[in-house]
Amino acid sequence: MIFLNFKCSAIYREERGLINKNIAAVIPAAGLGTRMGGLKQIMLLKGKPVLARTVAAFELHPGIKEIIIVAPGGAPADEIKSKMKGFSKLKSIVEGGDNRQASVFNGLQAVSKDIDGVLIHDGARPLVSAKVISDIISYVREGKSAISGVKTKDTIKIADSKNIISDTPDRDYVWLVQTPQGFPPEIIKKAHERAALDNFLGTDDSILLERLGEKVYMVEGDYKNIKLTTKEDFIMAEMLMDLREQ
Repeated sequence: MIFLNFKCSAIYREERGLINKNIAAVIPAAGLGTRMGGLKQIMLLKGKPVLARTVAAFELHPGIKEIIIVAPGGAPADEIKSKMKGFSKLKSIVEGGDNRQASVFNGLQAVSKDIDGVLIHDGARPLVSAKVISDIISYVREGKSAISGVKTKDTIKIADSKNIISDTPDRDYVWLVQTPQGFPPEIIKKAHERAALDNFLGTDDSILLERLGEKVYMVEGDYKNIKLTTKEDFIMAEMLMDLREQ
């Protein structure tokens, strides 16, 4: 069983109080890996598939009741399923849609009816920490929506279509958004349904709530919680994992 090789850190044992709510994790991993030249979900990161490492973070967390993976259809789905054996919280693997937003919506349909909160997390972010998961869950337990992110370390410039700078926002209020993002299930489902009706395509899930006037909280994330998009990201992830083990 894949996940048994992952060590359970002290933070998991300390967060037993989070199990009084039924929380689901929806993990979109339906991309075909065109920029990587193959399915990055099953590419090995220090000897284990990327997606297996991501799922393990939620499998081991006491606040998570069930996990839904959203995978590509056809042969890629079969490859992913073959790598996901042994996870006791894995409820189902569903087929993705034409884009990430549609894939997440498909995953939401598979969430059990008794679930109190949903965390949505990119399958390509295998270095997510137990602390970040716990921090998002703490908001969802109170019926709030919250997303993780980190404050930018660089100066941000806003430029127009001609690349002429029009604004320099205060860095203290600029966040780089990550996942997990957590929501009450009825609110995130409503937001996705409305976006589909309006033919609105957002860059993340929280913007679907923002456009409906729903309040969303920012939660301090982790600079190590990088998204694996290029081969260089894999090298960085392995370096970060080495640092964790020291």
